Amino acid sequence: MATRASVMDCSVGSKKLSPSRVRVAVRLRPFMEKDDKAQQPCVRGLDAQSLEIVNWRNQLETMQYQFDAFYGNESSQREVYSGSVCPILTNLLNGQNASVFAYGPTGAGKTHTMLGNPAQPGVIPRAVRDLLQLTRAAGGTSDNSGWTYSITMSYVEIYQEKVMDLLEPKNKDLPIREDKDHNILIPGLTQKTISTFSDFDEHFIPASQNRTVACTKLNDRSSRSHAVLLIKVLKTQQVMPYRQLTGKLYLIDLAGSEDNRRTGNQGIRLKESGAINSSLFTLSKVVDALNQGLPRIPYRDSKLTRLLQDSLGGSAHSVMITNIAPEQKYYFDTLTALNFAAKSKQIINRPFCQETVPAAVQPPAKRLREDAESTSSSRQLKKSKTEGGDDSPNPEENRVKRKLNLASLDPAVVERLLKLDKILTEKGMKETQLLSTPKRERMALLKKWEESQVEIERLKEKQKELEQKALAAEARLEKSNTSDSGLSDSSVNESTFRAPLRGRKRVTSTAKSKKVVRVLPLQENNQQKNSILEEGLPVFEKKTRSACEGRENEPGWEVKIRSDLLQSGRQKILHLLNCGSVKELKSLQKIGDKKAKLIMGWREVNGPFTNVEDLASLEGMSLKQVTSFLKANIMTMVTS
Repeated sequence: MATRASVMDCSVGSKKLSPSRVRVAVRLRPFMEKDDKAQQPCVRGLDAQSLEIVNWRNQLETMQYQFDAFYGNESSQREVYSGSVCPILTNLLNGQNASVFAYGPTGAGKTHTMLGNPAQPGVIPRAVRDLLQLTRAAGGTSDNSGWTYSITMSYVEIYQEKVMDLLEPKNKDLPIREDKDHNILIPGLTQKTISTFSDFDEHFIPASQNRTVACTKLNDRSSRSHAVLLIKVLKTQQVMPYRQLTGKLYLIDLAGSEDNRRTGNQGIRLKESGAINSSLFTLSKVVDALNQGLPRIPYRDSKLTRLLQDSLGGSAHSVMITNIAPEQKYYFDTLTALNFAAKSKQIINRPFCQETVPAAVQPPAKRLREDAESTSSSRQLKKSKTEGGDDSPNPEENRVKRKLNLASLDPAVVERLLKLDKILTEKGMKETQLLSTPKRERMALLKKWEESQVEIERLKEKQKELEQKALAAEARLEKSNTSDSGLSDSSVNESTFRAPLRGRKRVTSTAKSKKVVRVLPLQENNQQKNSILEEGLPVFEKKTRSACEGRENEPGWEVKIRSDLLQSGRQKILHLLNCGSVKELKSLQKIGDKKAKLIMGWREVNGPFTNVEDLASLEGMSLKQVTSFLKANIMTMVTS
């Protein structure tokens, strides 16, 4: 039988929980090699909470750090666990989250702190064992009030930004999600129920062998991924009101930051190191953003920080165990880890109880009665809509029918219907503009385009009418001039330029110009045209472009120049191409610095140009461009 669940803060009906700061502990491992014991350590402890490290800028000075706990190289696994991890386990039985993660450079002893060995078990086996004992003790007390406990475990690794299920290796690249209550979860993750410590060993030992490890110059079994063990404690009440409290414990063994110059990583090891350092750098950015109070915390920039969202600035009681090494060769790694730990202890978390209360179950008789009432109400509503529809021609009669039908309904239903009707009426009265969407924008543009096409067609029709009028005027002018055209240039221009022909440019002359370029209409007198050609001036004639050029009956212009002027112009251009310098070549039309240098280079390799069309052999010059170049320069020489 499905029930509706609601999540609420456990502070309701109990005392309000105070914020909890991230607790930071530092553990110094012993010397790993016998030869290194002769050297002085770069870091040493002062008391149970503080330590000092040599200042690399001045060897005579030291820098001191103070944390929640400091464990020297002689400290045992039991001391680390009892002093930092054990006090937060009781919060899980109250529905709160907790997390413990080991941080530090590669080879500093993080995996040993979290896992240990059969002779010296680490944090993970000790925490699971004590948690099983706590749940058994709480379930067997006389004041238990009907509470039962169940524990499940999940084990994942983050390898090269992919979440892998270690309990079920075939589940690879799992997503990380966030539910409506901002709880981080991994859909499809395998969960195993454990009731004894032997059950835990049965699942955990094979899963640990699935974790990715490799040998480097600094560590024989270097962790190539971040491992996360999730222990979930579910506390269920067997009597009314059947409450459920869920507490989660994250036990995280982070991979260490690596200096590839000392580890000698290559190939796949180098790729793994890059992914590890990138995720740890994102973790540092998250800590900085939390300390600075920035509005955006970059949890989503890495899978690791996404999974640690509850542990850093979230709803968990967090403990960070920073592992450092005493050797001088690890000095800068140790200094970086201590600085990160100092920043992390300033983070404030806000734990709360995750409590779920199922909805009250109604008796069967009451539910049947309510279902019957709701069915009759829906039938009456449907009948009222049918009888009081808009088919009647009299709106007043329809309104009266609707009022009579509503009077027979449940008052609560009537009230909701009236509110809905009021909202729809107000919305309809307001002339709100439509939202600007891409589809509506396309429709508006299409409408404008259609209007512009209609306007273009109208203008074309008007153009044709004006051209017909102009042709009629020219015909009348030819009939009146039977003998010789005695009209002056100004009168011809005045009569022929009344038609608005596209492409016709107005030519003006200044006092400095030596010759005049005359523009003639389409049907000009041949004697006047020949006299102009004898003077050596270019003549522009109006022509009609063919339909294949895309515009039907559109007037254009063509140029006719005397053949002797054309030949002399070609000779001048050819002489400049063969003998001119770069500056002289740049004086030609459409010849820039680059083309002038290309002409000089071609001349040195192939000799002088035989004709102007040889320019088509240059890079970037086509025959069409050569023709345009020739016309532009000849026109310049003729009109200058």
